[in-house]
Amino acid sequence: MAQDAEASSLLELLHRASQRADSVFARNVGDSGLTPRQFAVLHAVSRANGLSQTNIMAATGIDRSSTADLVGRLVTSGCLQRRRTRRDGRVYAVRLTPRGWQMLAIGAPAAGAADHALLALVPEVQRSAFVKALKLVAVPLDRYLASKL
Repeated sequence: MAQDAEASSLLELLHRASQRADSVFARNVGDSGLTPRQFAVLHAVSRANGLSQTNIMAATGIDRSSTADLVGRLVTSGCLQRRRTRRDGRVYAVRLTPRGWQMLAIGAPAAGAADHALLALVPEVQRSAFVKALKLVAVPLDRYLASKL
């Protein structure tokens, strides 16, 4: 039983949009095996090499256990390296490796293609408002909760 997109819940619409973005990303990333979530982690680390996993979680919006799993897999694949920090031996500083920079370079055009494909579906005069609305919805959870106190 197919449901009309207009009759869908907001949650379902956001999920469908995410699936479409992931599909476009996958088509454009080739056989590298890079996923959108892995790209999000690599991108976050590229903006601030030496992030902790907690900082990566905050920067990407990916939950704690998934972030730990993603970072672990990216370390195993040679894209990231983790080292204990001098200040706190319990905390890892995460950095991109040369392979990580290569994978980021593969993922960036795929992410751009997904952005372009999704925005192309929105009338040009509504694009700015659409992006602004998504930013409001995607505000990091900790900032959202802090604003409610």
